[in-house]
Order: sequence, then C-alpha cells, then structure tokens
Amino acid sequence: MLHEDFKQRVLEEIDRNADHLIAVGERIYRDPELGFKEFRTSKIVAQEFDRLKLGYEEGIAITGLKTIAQRPGGGSGPTVGVIGELDSVLVSDHEFANAETGAAHCCGHNAQLMTMLGVANGLINSGVLSELDGRVAFFAMPAEEYVEIDYRVELRDKGETEFLGGKSEMIRLGAFDDVDMAMMVHGASNQNMQARAGISASNNGFVGKQAKFIGKAAHAGGAPHRGINSLYMAQLALSAINAQRETFKDDDTVRIHPILTRGGDLVNVIPNDVRFETMIRGKTADAINDASFKVDRALRSGAVAMGGKVEITTLPGYMPLFNDPDMSRLFKDNFLTFHGEDDWEDTGHRTGSTDMGDIAHIMPALHPHVAGFSGTGHGTDWAIDDKYMAYVFPAKLMAMTVIDLLADGATAAKELLANHTPVMTKDEYLTFMRSNARKESFDGSAVGPL
Repeated sequence: MLHEDFKQRVLEEIDRNADHLIAVGERIYRDPELGFKEFRTSKIVAQEFDRLKLGYEEGIAITGLKTIAQRPGGGSGPTVGVIGELDSVLVSDHEFANAETGAAHCCGHNAQLMTMLGVANGLINSGVLSELDGRVAFFAMPAEEYVEIDYRVELRDKGETEFLGGKSEMIRLGAFDDVDMAMMVHGASNQNMQARAGISASNNGFVGKQAKFIGKAAHAGGAPHRGINSLYMAQLALSAINAQRETFKDDDTVRIHPILTRGGDLVNVIPNDVRFETMIRGKTADAINDASFKVDRALRSGAVAMGGKVEITTLPGYMPLFNDPDMSRLFKDNFLTFHGEDDWEDTGHRTGSTDMGDIAHIMPALHPHVAGFSGTGHGTDWAIDDKYMAYVFPAKLMAMTVIDLLADGATAAKELLANHTPVMTKDEYLTFMRSNARKESFDGSAVGPL
C-alpha cells in the first residue's frame, strides 16, 4: 500500500510543522490587509517559500505569488493548483481589525494561506513529492473579497489591473495556463455549517453595479422647485428594484443588496450627486444577466421620474461555482478517514460568491469548507475556536487529495481530466468577463410626452 504510506509520511510532516503554521497564521490574523494591497502578507508567504527552498514568481496581479514544485524530471502527470488567499474584509470593530484601514480577517483567509503552505511543507519535506507523477502549483492569491470597488476601478483605469478580483486577473495574466485543476479550502463557522466539513454543489456568481444619479442643486428651503433631487431618484430606483424581486425565479437564487455610498452634501442643498452600489448575484450566468438588465431598468426609472440623469457602470464580478464531483469525492473520502459520516455535510447550493467559480469555468475545481471557526462570516464576532482544525487539518486533507490525484502514475488525475469538459475556454471566459464591463449614460429628462 505505497499510496497510503505516502499519505502517512505527509501527515506526520504536517504535524511536525503544526506549531509553525499556527504561529504564522496568527501573525497574519493580527495584521490584515485589503485586496491588491497585501504587501506585508505577500512578504510572509515569500519567506515561507524561501524556507522550503522554492523559487517563485511574485508581484502577479500586484501582490500574488506562484511557485511550482515537482520531482526531478517532473513526470508526465498533470499539474494540480493549491490556492491560499491573501486578503481580508472590512469589519472595523473586530478585535483584530487594522486601526487605520478597518481591515479584518473575518473570513478565514489567513487560515487558507496556512493550509496551502501546510500542503507544501508536507509534500516537500516528507520527500513524497519526488514520488508523485505530476507537479503542484502553489498560489498566494490576492483580492478575493469584492471590497473597495472605487480603488479597484482606479487600478483598472490606470492599467494596473483589468479585472477587480484576484483569480480573474491571474487567469488573464496566464498564471493558470500551465495548471490542469485547482483546489482550496475555505473556513466555516458553526453558524453556517453544523458539521466539521462539507462541500457545496454550487455557489452564486455576481456582477457589480455602480450608479451616479445627477440632479440639480438648489436651496432646499428657499427654492427647492429649481432643483432636481438626485436622492429621490435613488429612492425611486431602490423601490423599483424591490418591486422586481418577485419576478426572479426561486431556483435562480437571485440576491440584490444595494447601498448608497453618497447621499448628498448639505442638508439645505437639494442633492445633485448621489451614488449607488450593489452586487447582483445568481445561480447561473443567465440569471445574473436577467437581474442585471432589470436593475438597469430600475435605475433609469428613477432618472425618468425626476427628470435627471443616471450614469450606470457594470463591473465584471465572479462566475458561479460548481465543485468537481470527482475531486469532491476524493476529498470527502480522506475526511472520512478521520471522522464519521455525521461529521460531513453536503450543503447543496449556497448563495454566497467566490472567484473560485472563475477557475471552475475553465478547469476542474474544488472549494470545500472545514470548521474551526465561530461567529458570523464577515462579522464582528468571527473567531478561531480550534486553531489545529482551522490551520492544520485542512492541509492534511488537501495533501492527501493531491496524493490521490498524482500517485500511481497520476491515474486518477488523468481519468478526471478525460471525463471533464470545461464550461469555457480561457478565451471564452475572458470574452464573457469583458462583456460585463460597460458604462451607460441615461438622460431621464429626454423622456417627454408620448
């Protein structure tokens, strides 16, 4: 049972590094950075790659890193990508939030990085990698969380990025051109998963939407009739969006959750510049496009009603995720060597979004959840309850899955690829994403009597 011997050697090596992985993960936990700004975190990952004597490429998509490890000669097997994420979210009142930026690791990305590095430690230091028929690409990925949209649009306008998410930008830059399948593990709280681990069948994707309502300023007390109230435009548009909700099919799991990022300047001035932002989520690309069209129509309606203007910007978001069933089965089987069926949860469709869906559209992908956390994801009470479960155990499961794929002449990986038909080629994916980058300027005052 050479296959099982490989796994045992890797598990022992990961456990030997457990204290180090936890310590580095806690260091990152207490020093969170936002997307495309993760320079300190990238440096830590680079130091860990140096520790493993791995050459690497850095500065991919601004802060990302990639290294490929293989046995001498490499063998003829496929390349498996193992991903960890660098960034955090904005939760300014979390106990470990950055006092200046409000960034906080309230989604477990610090643990994901340690999972990726734990796999690297286990496979390389145990010597098992030299006995596998294929390569393993390790990624430190920027900007999964879709936050600070104005900042990312500015990066795009300056030509520093094209897309607003890390994985889509990595795909564009060719970082996945030599990768055949990819996996990562996401942390789970006891509030969103009752079991110790699980895999969703699929997740929503989304597009981003921004709008600027342009009215006419006037004295709010002395001459309001001379103004055009852009806040009222936004309020009417929000009401129109809410009126659309029953038009969405339940199976499409559409989610629209707008905010106003600017509501006016002074209380005694009719607002003439009001800003709107939302995500439009759905289970399929068709559902997202339908909802996006209806939101655009609602935004225009506010401008028509008040006789003002609206500028609508649609931004490429993330594609819907679907987990590869063969990779899911391997991961679950490895989990069941430690725990029972009652500790596993098949979670069906989930309505959150991840840019792992972009990877899943061009190659087999795996994005399971493993426990170890408590509180609300992206919430003030998010916490790590079990450091070994959060930082170390997922590395064991992913390393075992890599061995399943690449041992025995990489038979399992080759069969998986033979049975898999990508939803899109890379070029088709990029074309679709670019079709969701558009702007419209609509003048509601031009709509006169019929």
